Parts: sequence; structure tokens; C-alpha cells
Amino acid sequence: MCSGWCEERCASVSRGGGMGWRGRGLDLHSWLCASLLFSALWVQVSPQCPDGCHCAWDTATVLCSDAGLREIPDGIPPETVSLHLERNYIRSIPESAFSGLVHLRDLHLSHNRIDSLATGALRHLGPELRLLDLSHNQLRQASREEFGSTRAKTRLYHNPWHCDCALQELMETLNLEPETVNGIICESSVRGVGEASRWEDPGSLGEHAGQPLVKLLDSGVNFCSMQRKTTDIAMLVTMFVWFFMVIVYVVYYVRQNQAEARRHLEYLKSLPSPRKTPTETDTLSTGF
Repeated sequence: MCSGWCEERCASVSRGGGMGWRGRGLDLHSWLCASLLFSALWVQVSPQCPDGCHCAWDTATVLCSDAGLREIPDGIPPETVSLHLERNYIRSIPESAFSGLVHLRDLHLSHNRIDSLATGALRHLGPELRLLDLSHNQLRQASREEFGSTRAKTRLYHNPWHCDCALQELMETLNLEPETVNGIICESSVRGVGEASRWEDPGSLGEHAGQPLVKLLDSGVNFCSMQRKTTDIAMLVTMFVWFFMVIVYVVYYVRQNQAEARRHLEYLKSLPSPRKTPTETDTLSTGF
């Protein structure tokens, strides 16, 4: 395992000691070789910093800010406590992005272009996580499945959220940072029962667009019940359309049968009536 330089240094120590130093030189030679061997092994097993990042080993901090990254880097040391990935071009977070980072306490993902989270993307984060920053991204939808059971203080402000039942349930589950919770704004929302149809007004963003989600929930707005009512109306409309189509088909089927019956009857009427043959006529006349 010792390199050529290591061997050369060990040999030089053996040659350099005089006769008076021979006893102590052997001890020094053994100590130096052991030290060089330990250093070589330490270099081989020491953790490596991901490309484009700076690692502060004394604080277990990995700094990947402003690194031009387009995805979560590979090779993040498992001992990492604080991970900075802000101000990059990351668009999505795969499911296994943070698996193995059981000691992670602070995860900074703000000022990226994240618009999707894989199912269970943050599920692997350990219970020691204290801060999760996803602010200033492009997230529109999210649910409890993506975040798992994390209880970290979470920042979700400055995202173009579409407010619906799934987001409402997520807000009720997460430990949102109080100072930034009012920055979670509904850019669009699910449509109420009384609103115009999407096909009639495709550009509408919903009646709650532009309002803070927390204030809407505090005022009594319930996106889950709204969604259920909309679903019930849709089911009733679907059943009505299906019933109407069945009736139309039955009427069409009956009329088609009536038309076929009339055509068959007219065909039978158009057939010539059977005439008596001469033999039958003579037999009748002779009988009289």
C-alpha cells in the first residue's frame, strides 16, 4: 500500500542513521513507515467532495451554491449536516436524491427551478432535519406523499401554487415557518361549483387566485369539500349524459325495428296472390 515515495523515505532514514543511531534509527524508521502508511490509507478512505462544491469537514457542511448545477450532485458525503444547493438550475428532485444522509439538519434548495418532486423525494430525510427551504422555485402542486413524515421547519413561499385539496392537506401536516407562511400565495385554485366552466373560460385562474393560502383556510375556505362537491356534480352530469344516451339508443332501436317491419309488410303485400291450376278447376267442375 505504501507508495514509492514512502519506500524511498523509509530507506533514507535507514541509511542516514550512523552506528550510534542504529538502535534509535530502527525505532524511528518503524514509526515513520507506519505514519506514512497511515497517511496513504487516510487519503484513500477520506470522503470526497462533489464536483463543483466546497466541503468544510470541520462543520460537515457541503456548499454547492451558485455552482450552475442542473441536478442534485452525486457523492454527497453521508456525514453531511448542512447542505447548500441554492441558486442553481435544478428542476426536479428524484426519489433517491437524499438517501443515506441520515445526519442532515439543514437542506437549502431555494432559488432553483424545481417544478416537480418525485413521490417520496423527501421521505429519506432523517428525523434530525431542522430546516427545509424550497422557497423561490416553480412548484405548483405537492402532496404529503412527497414530503413523508418530516417535521422540519419548512419554507414554501414564492412558488406559483395551485391551491387544491392536496395542498391544503399538506399545509395542515407540515411545520411551516411562521415568518414566511403568508408568502404562500395561490396563483390559481380549484373551481367552485358556481364558477363558470373551464371550457367556457380557459383563462380563469379561480376565484381565490392571488390570495394567501393560510388566510383562505382561516376564513373557512375548504378546498377538499369544494373538490368533493365538484366531483359529485361531475358524476351527476356523467350519469345524466349516460342515461340520455341509453334512451336515445332505445328510441333509435325501436324506430329502426318499426321501419324494418313496415318494409317487410310492404314486401309481403307486393307479392302476387297464388292462382289455381287448370287441373284443380276441372276436378271441381266434374264434381258438380
